[in-house]
Amino acid sequence: MFKKILVPVDPGEPGFAEDALSKASQMARDYGTKIHLMAVCPEIQSFVASQLPEGWQKREFEETTGILNKIGEGLDVPAGAVDCQVRMGAVYHEVIEEAERSACDLVLMTSHKPGLSTYFIGSNAAHIVRHAPCSVLVLRGS
Repeated sequence: MFKKILVPVDPGEPGFAEDALSKASQMARDYGTKIHLMAVCPEIQSFVASQLPEGWQKREFEETTGILNKIGEGLDVPAGAVDCQVRMGAVYHEVIEEAERSACDLVLMTSHKPGLSTYFIGSNAAHIVRHAPCSVLVLRGS
């Protein structure tokens, strides 16, 4: 079975990851799997960043870390089964790098139903499925 599962969480929409968190929690309880929660803060172009208040990026990281910690504390898993990581950049790129860096053997995530825009451009989930260094399980949101 899987030893370490990476569960990406959108800090702006944490409820969307509930199905993935539920499955990961079940694996942690049943098989002793570790859960690695992660969130990605988007990179802001420098000309936009110059208009934001000083310290905004540090506050964003702190708030996002707080969201992940709260989610982790709310999971029904054994103590020490959850850790958290916040990164900055493009979602799919950071998820792929984090899966490799933290030696995860599964990325467990939810995905929106594809629409016309994702057909031409691609979605984060599609990029992760194609390029992840480990297995990927994508749960389709309702």
